[in-house]
Amino acid sequence: METSSLTGDQLVTVLATLANPHRVRVLAALVDGPDYVSRLARELGISRALLQVHLKKLERAGLVAAHLELSADGKAMKFYEVVPFALSLTPDALAAAARTLSTAQPEGTE
Repeated sequence: METSSLTGDQLVTVLATLANPHRVRVLAALVDGPDYVSRLARELGISRALLQVHLKKLERAGLVAAHLELSADGKAMKFYEVVPFALSLTPDALAAAARTLSTAQPEGTE
């Protein structure tokens, strides 16, 4: 994902998603590779339920992806990983994004 490939609404959603410090910490924890929810929650010191809320928002914004893996004992484990992205906020990029904004407020910006 790159800034130039996003519509105005998508850019607003991504920026609103990144405006939360918990979500920035989640992304930082996933930089070194995929991790599963329980271990990630322990590492970040937050509940699995709260982590799942943040992961869903990150996934909807296109910043993380998830996949299921089976552990040796047959448990399904959901792993998340960062989707490569490069955001470059310049006045020109914002002007281009603004031209594609809808009149509706994008999800996650309330």
